[in-house]
Amino acid sequence: MQQIILHIIAIIVGLGLLGWSSNHFVKGASGLARSFDVAPMIIGLTIVAFGTSTPEMLISAMAAMQGSSGIAIGTAIGSNITNMALVLAVTALITPLTVQSQTVKREFPLMLLVMLATLVLIGDGILSRLDGLLLLAGMVMMVLWTIHLSRGAHQDDPLKATFSAKKTEAVSTGIAWWWLFSGLALLLISSRLLVWGSAGIAHTLGISELVIGLTIVAVGSSLPELAASVAAARKGEHDLVIGNVVGSNLFNILAALGITGIISPSGFDTLLLTRDFPLMICLSIALYFMAKGPRKSGYGRIQRWEGGLLLAVFICYQIWIFGATASTSF
Repeated sequence: MQQIILHIIAIIVGLGLLGWSSNHFVKGASGLARSFDVAPMIIGLTIVAFGTSTPEMLISAMAAMQGSSGIAIGTAIGSNITNMALVLAVTALITPLTVQSQTVKREFPLMLLVMLATLVLIGDGILSRLDGLLLLAGMVMMVLWTIHLSRGAHQDDPLKATFSAKKTEAVSTGIAWWWLFSGLALLLISSRLLVWGSAGIAHTLGISELVIGLTIVAVGSSLPELAASVAAARKGEHDLVIGNVVGSNLFNILAALGITGIISPSGFDTLLLTRDFPLMICLSIALYFMAKGPRKSGYGRIQRWEGGLLLAVFICYQIWIFGATASTSF
């Protein structure tokens, strides 16, 4: 009992530090980039875009190094499901989200294509080192493609609007270095605590690490994203909300899974391929049609009732996972 309490405390502290440290790490990196006269758009497309998935990437890397590949893989896929079925759902319930036609034509199909390509790569039930290298290569290509698109984008293009809204405040070089190193140090500590606590609970209660990654860790690492999305939606920055979710999903698959494959290539529970991955793809397709909608003015909307439907799917998914876990554990 004492061990479980310690593990729970580690998870709570780890999650608490994760959001704060990732935010300061991004601020520091952006501040340093500004001091070296890097273009604001490039900062947004690289450093800040990475920042949306920094917690998932660090957790996956730490879990892989500790041999807990189930947590690493589960966190990447579970975070994507959480982003679509919880973050977007809650945000849409608060205020219907307007989606620009460019996003529907470009970002949503890209996200679906990356998911399908990844499913083909890991369809043999193994996340190999070659798979990891291919995924990271895909991430590099995506960043370069996005930078290319942004240079020719119009001012009202959702891609440009998303990253323009992410520009950070200018700070002195000394403060930027402090934020960078303190943020990175706390990111490593918080990720270590979170993985240790999660793996400990999984082993003590006889729950698979994949389930812990898909649920507790995935939801916890997405809470900062939820807070940021709700705040952006209240300000009317709908493109920022959609861009955050799509960008985070792409980086979770390409970077988090890529890092895991390179550090700790291994097999995984094939339930991921028959239950979780199909749900993630179905949610992507559903969001595409929700966002597309019957459009007359060049944009679509994710309505409140659709947000409610997504949230119901998320709740049923959590019940499904824990119900199946309970039936096999007891």
